[in-house]
Amino acid sequence: MPKSRAALLTRRGVLTAGSALCLGAVLVGCGSGSADDKGGAWSFKDDRGQTASTKGTPKNVVAFVGTAAALHDFGVEVKGVFGPTKTADGKADIQAGSLDVNKVEILGNAFGKFNIEKYAALKPDLLVSNVWEKDTLWYVPEESKDKIGKLAPSVGLFSGPDTTMPKAIARNAELAEALGADLKSKKTTEAKARFEKASERLRQVARANPGIKVLIGSGDPDHFYVSVPDKAADTKYYKELGVEFVEPQNPDAAGFFEPLSWENAGKYQADLIILDNRTGTLQDKDLRAGKPTWAGLPAVKANQVAPRFAEPIFSYDACAKLLEDLAATLEKAKKTS
Repeated sequence: MPKSRAALLTRRGVLTAGSALCLGAVLVGCGSGSADDKGGAWSFKDDRGQTASTKGTPKNVVAFVGTAAALHDFGVEVKGVFGPTKTADGKADIQAGSLDVNKVEILGNAFGKFNIEKYAALKPDLLVSNVWEKDTLWYVPEESKDKIGKLAPSVGLFSGPDTTMPKAIARNAELAEALGADLKSKKTTEAKARFEKASERLRQVARANPGIKVLIGSGDPDHFYVSVPDKAADTKYYKELGVEFVEPQNPDAAGFFEPLSWENAGKYQADLIILDNRTGTLQDKDLRAGKPTWAGLPAVKANQVAPRFAEPIFSYDACAKLLEDLAATLEKAKKTS
């Protein structure tokens, strides 16, 4: 964690929170990546508009843990990860998804932590991370980004307001394919079908339950944060599918969320609250025990609080589950006023 929760929230803004001509003979996805079929030059144009180039298809890939989990779901394994990977008891953090955290080198397990010596020892060919803010690689420390950047080319993929869930999945899939994944495999095609089915289910559930107001929340000891749905790829997509969200009136300077003191936690009426479930944020049971204003919220009193994966793993399987869970929750939700 950084020195203060407020600094983390400001930096993240996540508690909410095309095509290019490429070198090479084999075209990947929409034209973002390419590699010579004989093991020659490899390149991939990322969402920052930058092109990562290597002499051959990268083998020693290091990635932000959530991105590594997405690549894993598509069939690409990484050598090292950074970001929330293990909890204090040594178990896999939720952001690791189905990644085996005991088979990767962990370069840093918290915001601002990145062991450059361990990174260099891996002889990295490529560094991959999400992009929430312009040109900023998620969880790559600002103070050491230049040193890190000299060791290997990097790829940044949008994960915030500049994309939506399907687009983000597609871009992660493109990168995975460029790194050798078979997107026509049974596992991936079945996962894509599941995602599409889950999307349609959420659309139908939202249509059948009009007027249910959903608040995107996150809590720390001092504040309750109400997020702007258009500032995150997941909630932006849910909104496109018909989910009705609370829209905070006075978001922070970056526009991601409105911080409220706990005395004012009831500023917005909501029938359902989806609460940030990441390690380090306060959960429903914690808030019920320690924040009387939380316990008094209509949605909380009605037991209509559900976890929200605030930093989705952009693979078809992982996101299909998020859609399925939200649809099931929304299907049972009732108006609280």
